[in-house]
Amino acid sequence: MPVVHTPAASSFRGVHRGLSSAAVAGLLLLAPSAALAQVVGPAGSVAPSYQPGIDVLHYEFALTLPDTGSRIEGLATVHVRRTAAVDTLRLDLLALDVSRVTVSGAPVNARRDSARIHIPLPPGSSDSLAIGVTYAGSPTDGLVISRDPEGRWQAFGDNFPDRGRHWLPTVDHPSDKATVRWIVDAPDALRVVSNGTLAEETPLGGDSSGRTRTIWSTTRPLPTYLMVIAAAPLAFVDLGRTACGLAESPGCVPQAVYLAAEVRDFAPGPFARAGDMVAYFSRLVAPYPYEKLAHLQTTTRFGGMENASAIFYSDRAFRQRSLGIGLVAHETAHQWFGNAVTEREWGHLWLSEGFATYFAQLWTEHDISDSAFRAGMEGIRRQVLGAAVVAERPVLDTTQRVYLELLNANSYQKGGFTLHMLRAVVGDSAFFRGVRRYYAAHVHGTALTDDLQAAMEAESGEQLGWFFDQWLRRPGFAELTIEWRHDRASRRLTLKVRQGGRFGSYRVPLDLDLVAPDGTARRVRVDIPASAESSIVVEDVAARPSRIVADPAVRVLGTVVVR
Repeated sequence: MPVVHTPAASSFRGVHRGLSSAAVAGLLLLAPSAALAQVVGPAGSVAPSYQPGIDVLHYEFALTLPDTGSRIEGLATVHVRRTAAVDTLRLDLLALDVSRVTVSGAPVNARRDSARIHIPLPPGSSDSLAIGVTYAGSPTDGLVISRDPEGRWQAFGDNFPDRGRHWLPTVDHPSDKATVRWIVDAPDALRVVSNGTLAEETPLGGDSSGRTRTIWSTTRPLPTYLMVIAAAPLAFVDLGRTACGLAESPGCVPQAVYLAAEVRDFAPGPFARAGDMVAYFSRLVAPYPYEKLAHLQTTTRFGGMENASAIFYSDRAFRQRSLGIGLVAHETAHQWFGNAVTEREWGHLWLSEGFATYFAQLWTEHDISDSAFRAGMEGIRRQVLGAAVVAERPVLDTTQRVYLELLNANSYQKGGFTLHMLRAVVGDSAFFRGVRRYYAAHVHGTALTDDLQAAMEAESGEQLGWFFDQWLRRPGFAELTIEWRHDRASRRLTLKVRQGGRFGSYRVPLDLDLVAPDGTARRVRVDIPASAESSIVVEDVAARPSRIVADPAVRVLGTVVVR
C-alpha cells in the first residue's frame, strides 16, 4: 500500500462510452467460464467475509471517458458464485446514476440507497450469475479527474482503501478478490494503462473519430482497492524484460515507466534497479505473481500506491525528482505482500504494510550493506517510539472503522520491526521458510495474522503466541532499565532488570556486548522474562566490563537504559 503519504488528488480508471444495445447484451451474456479462462485462483479457499454466500469471480468494466469534463459512462458486469441461499446481491456504489440492472441478461428491479445497489437474485444456492449494471455520472473520488500542470486532461484510479465505490459497482472489501477486465473508450491523446496484460488497442470509427478502445485483463485475482486504470498523455520508457525465469508466468517480467513527457529524462533514475528488485524478491519469497510491472506518474494522494502490476507514484515526486529507490522497493515488495497475499480484514493491514516496510529494508541489506540495513531499522525504531498511535492502539486494530487511519506507524513501522524481531527470535532459516510457507498457502487469496503465526510455528517448531500477543495485540513497546554488577571471584555478571509501567512487561531476547577494557567485546544473549523486575546471571565473565552495550544489532523494539 501507500508508503509515503503525501496528499494529492487523483484516480485512474477507464470508461467505455457509446456502447450499442447489442454490445451491451453481448457483454452481459458473456459466460463466466469464458470470462475466467486461464485464471489462477487462490492457493487456499476461504469464503469472503464481507458478504457471506457471495463470491465475486470476475469483473468487467466497460468505461467511456469524456473528451472534457468529468462525466463517465460505464457498464459493469459482475460474475458471482453463490455459495448459500442468498436472495440479494449488494454492490457498493455511491452517488452515480444507475439506469439498468440485469441478472443473467434479464432486467430486474434493483433497490438503491445512499451506499449500495440491492439486486434481487433468483432462487438458488450453488450457482453462478452474471450481473450487469449500467451507470453514469461524475465521480467525486476514486476515479480522480483533473488537468495536469500543462492543462492536459487526465484520470487516475485511487481506490484505497474503500474509495473504489465512488465510481465502480463492486463488493468493495479485501476479503473478496476477483479477476478484472477493463474496456476503456478514451480520446486518442490519452494512454490507458491498467492491471494485467494489454489485450487490445483499437481506433474507433476510423481515423477521424479521435478515440481508441483499450483492453487490459488480469489472470490473477485482485482486491478491488488494487483495480485501477490510468488515462493520461504519458510517455513510455521501456525498462526491458526482467527477472527472466523468476515469475509465475513463463518467460520474463516486462517493466516500464509511464510519465509526463516534460520529465521524460527522469527515467530510468530510481527505476534503474527495478529488474534486480523483482529478481531478488522472487528468489527470496516466491516467483513474481503478475503479468508485468508498470511504474506510473499519477495523481494518487499517496506517495506510492501498489496497484497490482501497475504501481502509481505521486506526480510531485516526479516533478521534484524526489522519488527514491526505497519507495520503489516498498511498492515492489507489495506485489507479494498485500497484493498476491491480501489481508482478509482491514484490521490486519500490517500484513501488507509491515511486510513492505521490512522487505524494503531487506533490499537495502542486499543491495547496499548490513550497516545501511541496521541504520534503516534504527530509523524505523525511532519513528515507532515517537508515534502517539503506537502508545494508544495495537497493531491489530480491529475496532478502527476509518480505514485511512490505519495508515500509521503501527501498520508500517511497528509491523515491519515486529517481523525483524521475529526473524531474530526464530533465526534466519526458520523465518524465511515461514515467510515462504505463509505465502505459498495464501497466494492469490487472503490471510489473517493467525495464518502467519501458524506458518512460523510450523517452520520454527516453537510456540509463538506470546510473541504475536505482546507485539501485535497490545499498544506500546518495551521499556527496560538494567543495573549490573560484576563479581570477579565467581566470574559472574548479575543483571537487575526493571520494566516500565506504561505498557506493561515484555518477554525480550536481548543481546549485550560486554566491552572489555582493551576494547574487545563479547556478545551474549539474555532472555528477559515478562515481569516488572527480574535478575539474570551471566556466567564466566572473567573481568569487569568497562561498559555494556545493549541491543547492538537493533533487534528490540523499545528503550534500553544500562546503568
